[in-house]
Amino acid sequence: MIETIVFDVGETLTKDDRYWTSWANWLKVPSHTLSVLVGAVVAQGRDGKDALKLVSPDMDVESAERAREGAGRGEHIGEADLYPDVRPALGALHKLGIRVVIAGNGTARAAELLRDLDLPADAVATSGEWGVAKPDPAFFTKVLEVAQAGPAETLYVGDHPAHDVFPARQAGLRTAHLRRGPWGHLWANDPAVAEAADCQLDSLTVLAAMISQRAAAVRA
Repeated sequence: MIETIVFDVGETLTKDDRYWTSWANWLKVPSHTLSVLVGAVVAQGRDGKDALKLVSPDMDVESAERAREGAGRGEHIGEADLYPDVRPALGALHKLGIRVVIAGNGTARAAELLRDLDLPADAVATSGEWGVAKPDPAFFTKVLEVAQAGPAETLYVGDHPAHDVFPARQAGLRTAHLRRGPWGHLWANDPAVAEAADCQLDSLTVLAAMISQRAAAVRA
């Protein structure tokens, strides 16, 4: 039985377009240029922020992030950045008694902003707070600590196979691949993803129904 469901952040709960558009504006390049570069580096298995170095090779990303914050143009996550199914899905899971955790790659500031949204979640954490990022196995050790459930009773939901599905599976967790955002769609039909994921989702709202059906099957 699933006791805890852990959600990735970017392109699982939140849309990344505002984030990358803000960087494009800071670097004074068209947003489409940066979006394509982000897609290219991620498809190569690299971090999305490597695209920033392609635009500005001499830039120190951490220093630039601090400069953006100081200029009032830093990170922002608001209600409009959430996918519309997020609140209904998390709320429905809570009503079923499922522990809901948000844990993904992101800055410590991103974690603060997510908490400010007061989502129906029992815990919120990011790699910036933990000091370790996906796909490092140590990240999923941290996930299981906040999950408060065993790997077989914990489902990790994410859009990116290499950051979410594969490493979570290797850590013994159950996994769900979400067909959402560029990475979710890019690898939606990959046989390796289908094999590694316990399920593939088009929407987060199906999770509550899935949990209820499985619980009913166990009771029958």
